[in-house]
Amino acid sequence: MVIDSMLTGMPLFARKRVEEALDNISTVLHMKNPKVFASMAPSAIRGLVLKEGKRKSSVQMYSKHPVTFDLSYRLDFPEMKNLYQRAVDNQWNAARDIDWSIDVDPLNPEIPIISNDFISHDILSALPVKLSNQELIRLNYCLASWMLSQFMHGEQGALYASTQVTESVHWLEGKLFGSTQVMDEARHLEVFHRYLTEKLNLVYQVNDNLFVILDDLLTDARWDFKFLGMQIMVEGLALGAFRTMHNMSQEPVLKQLLKYVIRDESRHVHYGVLALRDHFKNHISESERIEREDWAFEVAILMRNRFLAHEVYEEWFEGMMTRQQWNDAVTNSPAMQYFRKNMFDRLIPNLDYLGLMSPRIRRQYEREGLLQYVGGKNASQLSENDMVADLR
Repeated sequence: MVIDSMLTGMPLFARKRVEEALDNISTVLHMKNPKVFASMAPSAIRGLVLKEGKRKSSVQMYSKHPVTFDLSYRLDFPEMKNLYQRAVDNQWNAARDIDWSIDVDPLNPEIPIISNDFISHDILSALPVKLSNQELIRLNYCLASWMLSQFMHGEQGALYASTQVTESVHWLEGKLFGSTQVMDEARHLEVFHRYLTEKLNLVYQVNDNLFVILDDLLTDARWDFKFLGMQIMVEGLALGAFRTMHNMSQEPVLKQLLKYVIRDESRHVHYGVLALRDHFKNHISESERIEREDWAFEVAILMRNRFLAHEVYEEWFEGMMTRQQWNDAVTNSPAMQYFRKNMFDRLIPNLDYLGLMSPRIRRQYEREGLLQYVGGKNASQLSENDMVADLR
């Protein structure tokens, strides 16, 4: 409230810069581990300050990760071999297996892309901007397009990260499975791009905070950080987001493609826990484990708190309501609450299984209200069929 009163009367362009700066500063100040801060700082500068994800048509990201060429050709990781076989058996063809002939009207309130209660009417009515019914329908369309655009950007990052981890991983079965993930991610990028451009005709730029995470992962040379970041954190986020959108949508093409994608992503997370389980428990030092534990916590909070569709806010409401009013509306929306539950239902048990939930870090998760998710099933206990069984 004090900040809002200080910004009152400030020219719009200046207010925007100040609000963005305060948002970015709060992100940085949240990081307590200096190694985590040092690791993410270059990516934060490129994404939050230089805004390279929005100002350029392409971005160069340099990584010095090692490539492990396996000359022993041992096949002695049966769990990974089984996962690879499941991936081979469940490959699908986006052009053949999805009915693209179905007409999609993104402004049809009877078949919404995402529930018309994405931001509830009670929350919207409390805001200083009043929207007509047609405007509400169009806002929902923009929010759905924004979410799907971030899915598309994330899948492009996952495509590149999966090629990197395939090069880096030490087990031949891991390289074999990694090759299937590369194909999966390419197919996911294909279907989200096609849906956005052919069915919705609306694409949003990459969210700055998502860009920071992807840049950090793709430029880090440590193979286990790439696994932790992409297979556990980003894919965990994706599973929560995809399940949320699937269950809040009535549009048949989108529901069909999301079901296929969810099956794939569940295998990718399983791949991550298999690859990291023994490594984190037996092959890193305590200081290295703490750094990974802190990094996972910071990314979890960043994903929970920072994907607030500011691109939609700037398009619709900048100058009519404060950034904080918008943040509160999105954070308290039914869709975001459901998304956070879906995300942490999967993420916290996986971190616990990997040994990244020590009593020290649990206190921080508890302060954030996230300790309730400890004790759930981790990815090694859930198959593709489990992940789609309760989809609506």
